[in-house]
Amino acid sequence: MEHAEGYEKRWWILGVLCLSLLIIVMDNTILNVALPTLVRKLSASESQLQWMVDAYTLLFAGLLLTMGNLGDKFGRRTTLGTGLAIFAVGSALSSFAGSPSQLIATRALMGVGAALIMPATLSILTNVFPPEERAKAIGIWAGISGVAIALGPVIGGFLLVHYWWGSIFLINVPVCIFALVVGRLIVPNSRDPEAQRLDPIGAGLSIIGLVSLVYGIIEAPTRGWSSGTIIGSLAVAAVVLTSFVLWELHSDHPMLNVQFFKNPRFTAANMSITLVFFALFGSIFFLTQYLQFVLGYSALQAGLRLAPMALVLMVVAPVAGQLVAKVGTKALVAVGMTVGAGGLWYLAQTTPTSGYWHVLGGLVIIAAGLSLSMVPATESIMGSLPPGKAGVGSAMNDTTREVGGALGVAILGTILTSHYTTAIAKAFGSLPPPMVALAKSSVGGAIQVGQNVGGQAGQALVAIAKSTFITGMGSSLEIAAVVALVGAGISALWLPNRPLHVGGHEAARDAELEPLATEVATLEELVAEELAAERLAAEGAEA
Repeated sequence: MEHAEGYEKRWWILGVLCLSLLIIVMDNTILNVALPTLVRKLSASESQLQWMVDAYTLLFAGLLLTMGNLGDKFGRRTTLGTGLAIFAVGSALSSFAGSPSQLIATRALMGVGAALIMPATLSILTNVFPPEERAKAIGIWAGISGVAIALGPVIGGFLLVHYWWGSIFLINVPVCIFALVVGRLIVPNSRDPEAQRLDPIGAGLSIIGLVSLVYGIIEAPTRGWSSGTIIGSLAVAAVVLTSFVLWELHSDHPMLNVQFFKNPRFTAANMSITLVFFALFGSIFFLTQYLQFVLGYSALQAGLRLAPMALVLMVVAPVAGQLVAKVGTKALVAVGMTVGAGGLWYLAQTTPTSGYWHVLGGLVIIAAGLSLSMVPATESIMGSLPPGKAGVGSAMNDTTREVGGALGVAILGTILTSHYTTAIAKAFGSLPPPMVALAKSSVGGAIQVGQNVGGQAGQALVAIAKSTFITGMGSSLEIAAVVALVGAGISALWLPNRPLHVGGHEAARDAELEPLATEVATLEELVAEELAAERLAAEGAEA
């Protein structure tokens, strides 16, 4: 059997891809622990802090589809190397930014680099590994992605304790240079052999539509879902993304062939990935606040206590990759999301006296369940497309992850905020308006107000704030559990029982061509019989 270029070095290549993936996913969360420091060092406002986080996410999510398409056309190693170079420059500039506006701009540049890197990693993996090993490799890839989410606060907290704030960005530079040099030496520059000309209109529509969608989702908890800005942003996203679909349907060189969505395997797997990250990001968003504000841990201590989630993801995801061929895609995704839903429901029962061990149990169950479902769903997306379209397939997978995560934080966060502010307004209503406003802003603000009041009254206010937050968190996590169960149902209904390509592309192709081969064989037999009959008739006539 002939293997793809780079097959002999495939595991070393996977190491480079995972290293590249690690730094860009980690940068989604590493900045969060540095926000209080940036207020002191750069005099950043609340709005500027929000944009430091959002600038990266917006460009990252908005450019994924376009960058995946460029990788298919110009070569995935080329886009990976370009992305690493841009990310390194953006990181270096971020580490020495002298003002909030400079940091926002350099974080946006990092988002452009990340959008080039992420789809390239999964598409290179898909082309280097044969189908029978692909699920295992994707398991490792997904495990590293999960580890990076949890490692961000831990590494960020450590660097802030021992070095200056810019070190959380500067650490990326040597990693990027190493991955860039080694990748240039061993990663093959695979591309789509049938790549069509570029689709600038489709690319523009996808960027405007996705940026509008992600912006509306991210800003909704702060501005309110009924805000004119949010309604306008989501309306623009709906109109532009609908236009994108219509354009792609009628274009003779579409950036994304939307006919792919007629394949239930591709569509159901993308929906499953969206719901997995909805639940995962939503739960992490709550737990980081619970550990710091309710249980009183520092940012670094909270990050370390979330680390078991990363360890479980790192262990379970590769195992899930090996189980796909034995258990089947449908069963593994459905069971995984059901287990994840159970973990979310368990965490939803948290009380003011539960403590960290209760959280740890929920973390382990959630991480085990969602990593079981994440790997086969990702493998199902990549396996349902031809290798030449791996860049677009990877970008679609990555976009659903980003949008799902943003939706999880936004929707579940809004539910929590709505419950929390209503209850706090009643409990703190007798205090001066500035104190009430601070208490309503966050559970941390309410605790600060209670401590300022002091005495038994202050302690009672602190207890009310913590209890109110926990109740709101419980309601939100119950909804996340229901969402995960919906994902399990979608998987059970529409995902295939087995990966269609187990045993290699040749086996899949042979299975597809088998009916045609049977028809050809039948025609050959009929022709042979006709020729034999004519020969016999000719011999009889001569006799």
